[in-house]
Amino acid sequence: MSRIDSEEIRRLLKLYFIMGSVNCRLSPADTLTAAAEGGITLFQFREKGPAALTGTGRLALGKQLRQICHAHQIPFIVNDDLELAAALDADGIHVGQDDLPARQIRERLGNHKIIGVSAHSLIEAQQAIADGADYLGVGPVYPTASKDDAEPVRGTAVIEELRSSGLSIPVVGIGGITVDNAPPVIRAGADGISVISAIAGAQQIRKTTRSFARLLESELAGR
Repeated sequence: MSRIDSEEIRRLLKLYFIMGSVNCRLSPADTLTAAAEGGITLFQFREKGPAALTGTGRLALGKQLRQICHAHQIPFIVNDDLELAAALDADGIHVGQDDLPARQIRERLGNHKIIGVSAHSLIEAQQAIADGADYLGVGPVYPTASKDDAEPVRGTAVIEELRSSGLSIPVVGIGGITVDNAPPVIRAGADGISVISAIAGAQQIRKTTRSFARLLESELAGR
């Protein structure tokens, strides 16, 4: 199978939901189902934190969430863990700067899987592209409590720098993004936004997700 083309990746990044059991107010299955019905376009299973599931529990939850994604025709991405991604036959993986480079992951998972890489600077972005990343996750744009090891907040400056440097790779902004502060991220040049707590912790998940989806549709159409 061939790699998904960049325009399809760009479309998938529009509303990228990231979540694990530790992020949810409701059950993970109910949370993801509501978000899927609300209009997310991509999902990443990120099971991290002091109370995160491990071993067979994490694998079982991954299988449940993958099934929900596929029922809604939403690609299922795994955070960091190459072995888990392979075990779940995930549609792709997202890795950080301290993980294996994309070229080694590609050798293991195959050409048809989506590979995303976190980048916090132009140099990191250029290296990820050279290694064969399909998209970049850039941030944290705003302060976030969802990651204990988050990098310093950078606003939209890095996204703007990537675009002004001529890089056309699909980019998704991440970190503290809400319905209210999302527009500058898209206007800076991102193809979409990644959201954890603004959806997972929402009182009305489906309604909140729809608000994000409508806003992004409007912002992207206006570029």
